[in-house]
Amino acid sequence: MTNADYKSLSDFFTQEEAIALLAKLVSIPSHEGIPNQETEVASCIYEFFLGEGIDAELVPVTDGRCNVIATMMGSGGGRSLLFTGHTDTVPPYDMEGDPYSARIDQGKMFGRGVVDMKAGLACMMLAMAAIKRAGISLSGDLIFAGVIDEEAKSEGTRAFLRTGALPDAAIVSEPTNMQICIGHRGLEWFEFTFHGKTVHGGRQKEGINAIQKAMLFLRELEANLIPSLEQRVNPIVGSSTMNYGVIKGGTQPSTVAGLCVLQIDRRWIPGESFAAIKSEYQAVLDRLKASDPDFKADFKVMDESYMEDDYIHEALDTSPEEPIVQLAVKAVGEMAGRQAAGKAGELTSFPAWTDGGLLNYYGKVPTIILGPGELGSAHSAEEHIEISALVPAISTYFRIACEYCSGE
Repeated sequence: MTNADYKSLSDFFTQEEAIALLAKLVSIPSHEGIPNQETEVASCIYEFFLGEGIDAELVPVTDGRCNVIATMMGSGGGRSLLFTGHTDTVPPYDMEGDPYSARIDQGKMFGRGVVDMKAGLACMMLAMAAIKRAGISLSGDLIFAGVIDEEAKSEGTRAFLRTGALPDAAIVSEPTNMQICIGHRGLEWFEFTFHGKTVHGGRQKEGINAIQKAMLFLRELEANLIPSLEQRVNPIVGSSTMNYGVIKGGTQPSTVAGLCVLQIDRRWIPGESFAAIKSEYQAVLDRLKASDPDFKADFKVMDESYMEDDYIHEALDTSPEEPIVQLAVKAVGEMAGRQAAGKAGELTSFPAWTDGGLLNYYGKVPTIILGPGELGSAHSAEEHIEISALVPAISTYFRIACEYCSGE
C-alpha cells in the first residue's frame, strides 16, 4: 500500500466503531472471582472475528477459562506476526460508580481494564478487521491471541507457547502511549524467613530476636549487594533493582520475636540469570551464618507454582535491528496524528513486566510492547484512556502488519 492508501483507512474503520467495541469489552468483567473469569470477554472477541469472516477459536486453558485465537492465513512465503494481549484485569478495588459502564467524559473513556489492556485488544482487533475489509492479501500469517491470566501466573501465554506454533515476531499491546518498548526487566518475588527464639521481653538475652537477624541481612544487602546491582546497567532497561515490599515479625512488644518474614521484589536486566540471583542471596545468608551461630534463615520464590513448568518472569530483550522493530519505528514515526509523547519512533523500555518476556525468552520470538494509553492509569481508581488514542493505534498496527507480513 502507498502512503495515500494509508490515509484512506477511514474507509475500513471509524473512531465510533472503536469506541463501541472498546466499551463492549470493558462492560464485561474479567477479573479474579468472576466465574470462568475471562471466557465471556474471550467469547465476545471470538464472535467479533467470526462476524468479520476471520477464523477464530476458543482454546480451553484451565478451570473453564479460554484463550481466544484468530488467524488470517497468508498466501505463503511471508513472515508471521502475532498481535497479543491479556483479557484479564485486576478487580475494581476502590473505583467509584460502575467500573464497567465505559463512561465517557471530556474525551476520555473510564472503566476497569480500559487501558490495561482492553484498548490495546480492541485496536488490534480492528486493525485485523480493516485488513480483511480492505481485501489485502498478506503473504505471512497474522495471528491474534487474547490470553488469560497475565495478572497472575500467565497461564494463557504459557499455554500458547506450549503449542509450538510460534510466530516470527510479536507485538504486545500493553499501554506504552505508542512508544516502542523493546525491553523490560525480569521479575520474581522472594520471601526470606528469619528464625529466632521467643522469650519474655524482660529476659531478652535468653532469646534470639528474629527481627534483629533480618536487620543484619538488610544491612548486608545495603552495604554490598545493592551497590553491585546499581552497577549492572542495560542501555535500554537501566539497572537491576531490589525493593523491600513487606516485613513482618513478632507478636507483641513484650516478647522477643521468634520469627520475621521479609518479602523482596527483585528485578533483573537481560543477561542476568535466575540461578545467579538465587546464589547471590544464598551467599549473603551463608556469610551471616558463618559469623553468627544464632543466625538461621531460609528463602524461597513466593509463588513456586508459577515455576512448575520451568517458566519464570524473564526479561524482555529484543534487538533494535530486528525487522519488527525497524518497521514499528517507521510506522510510529510517520503516522499522522500520532499520540505518543517524545520523539517519534524512539526505542525505550517498559517499566513493568509483561508476557512479552515469556514470548521472547522461551519462544525466541522478537517481541515489542506497543499500545495505546498511559501505564500510569492502569489499576487506578480513575483508569481511563484518551479516545483520541484509538485511531492512531489501529492505523499503526494496520501498517506494521501489512508491511511485516508481506516481507520475507
